[in-house]
Amino acid sequence: MRDYRKYDVWEKAHQMVLFVYKEMLPSFPKAEQYELASQIRRATYSIPMNIAEGCGRNSDKDFVHFLDVALCSVNELEYAALLVFDLAYISKEKYDGLELRLNEVKAKLINLIKSIRKNQG
Repeated sequence: MRDYRKYDVWEKAHQMVLFVYKEMLPSFPKAEQYELASQIRRATYSIPMNIAEGCGRNSDKDFVHFLDVALCSVNELEYAALLVFDLAYISKEKYDGLELRLNEVKAKLINLIKSIRKNQG
């Protein structure tokens, strides 16, 4: 069994969750606290949660499946970030900060997925 805390991609995803919760969500209007904000919370914490869950699986195939799910959540959050920026719920600075984190997590996930699939033959 793998230790998810040893994966840099998990740590980066965890830090991204903290950024979203502390820096972005508090600026949302009250009308969005239960709709869009809730969806963003779920997509955001789904990323490190799926990495952690995949680490608990016994096969590389199962691990990669959960990494793929995490990558899907990255894509969902990427669109949500664009939406809330275009709706002026977050500043350009916060949008850029999240985009930087998203791109880093996405690249690390893709590289890890490719590496595991390459080793599977």
